[in-house]
Amino acid sequence: MGGLSEERLRLVKLIEHWAHHNDEHGGRFKEAAAEADGMGVGGAAEELRRAAAESDKVSRHLLKALKILGEVGG
Repeated sequence: MGGLSEERLRLVKLIEHWAHHNDEHGGRFKEAAAEADGMGVGGAAEELRRAAAESDKVSRHLLKALKILGEVGG
């Protein structure tokens, strides 16, 4: 990414941070779903699994944005 402008590099770093942070949240949602299952609160567990799935989608979009930003002239 040596050819990236300073502005673009700043945006890349920001999105990388968001993607990492989002992945951490998604993992925690999955852990919390297992906890809720253990408590017998299946409805809450299902919502947490759905939140984890949506978090995975967000991460994919962030990675696509990073790929586009990394392309020359992208």
